[in-house]
Amino acid sequence: MRKCRKCLVTQGVSGVEIGTDGVCNLCHAYERNAGSADAEGRRSREADLERTLTTVRGEGEYDCLVPLSGGKDSVFLLFKIKKKYPDLRILAFTTDVNIPDIAWQNIRRTTEKLEIDHLVFRPPEAFYKKIFRYVLRNQEARGAVYSVSYVYAPLFEGDAIKIAVVKGIPLVLAGYSPGQPEPERMLYEFSRKLIETIDWTPPELKNCGEFSQDELLRFFDPTRYPGDTEFPRYLAPFHAWDYNQDEVMKDVVRHGLVSSAKHASPIFSNYPINWLLMYSDLKHFGYNPYLPEFAALIREGKASLSQWRFLIPIVDFMIRHKVFLGAEVKRSLAWLDLGEGDLAVNKPRGAYDPPVSI
Repeated sequence: MRKCRKCLVTQGVSGVEIGTDGVCNLCHAYERNAGSADAEGRRSREADLERTLTTVRGEGEYDCLVPLSGGKDSVFLLFKIKKKYPDLRILAFTTDVNIPDIAWQNIRRTTEKLEIDHLVFRPPEAFYKKIFRYVLRNQEARGAVYSVSYVYAPLFEGDAIKIAVVKGIPLVLAGYSPGQPEPERMLYEFSRKLIETIDWTPPELKNCGEFSQDELLRFFDPTRYPGDTEFPRYLAPFHAWDYNQDEVMKDVVRHGLVSSAKHASPIFSNYPINWLLMYSDLKHFGYNPYLPEFAALIREGKASLSQWRFLIPIVDFMIRHKVFLGAEVKRSLAWLDLGEGDLAVNKPRGAYDPPVSI
């Protein structure tokens, strides 16, 4: 497939057209706008974040909760908040599902170095295996990464909100990089309507008949709480601050939070099941499902063109051939007791869509 020479996105990605100059329509549109509208929005978000972090005080022993996955972004977010706002009382929080060893090393190294309290929630593995198995056999039209991510993300996001409510913590700060999650769901902040009034259970899981009421109760639903419950704000600081993927990877190593560049790389610290999700999407669509996200960062000068020009073909080779890190494809299939033929796209677009912020 033809590839944009400026951001590496391919012709097969929905909405992408590559011109005779070898540049995609998305790059041309970004250059025309020069990011002006986004810059103004970012300044407004940055001002709100600064006000919030300098004034927030919790009713309990913590002022904010930071979900910590062990990836470069969540690690760096914890470091930046701790250093910039030393009086802020921080609780790091991890939902322990499918986290790789490298990420755990990053988590332990960071929490010990920063001397931050860390709470780990370890839910039963059987429920998540059941979720992964069902969704991979019944993917919606946008494929495995979209389907699984937008069932899994509301679970650990909801876990963070539940802990914040119990402990009286008024603020949750997530390490989402720009473009994560999809903007219609969250651009800097989950809306009050979403957090206070809307059930987060994915509609397909409610309607398929495969999950019991007790299992569905794992999803966050504010309507189950008393009317006077104080719910936290849920913000993504990297949607407000300047963000550069390459600089973050260097900074976490330089500050001793991560032992090496390898441990900072999303290629090594990502959830192991993600390799299976990428394999499924490469098989069905012909391109890596994370390509649009990385292309957007490259387009906006937040990730290295030369680095990803080199890495993307290597990652795709490992996935397609199930070798080196791509061997996780085979391990995840065995863990879930699935065969390659079980990876099926058979649900309509939007089947798993979580509630949106608007």
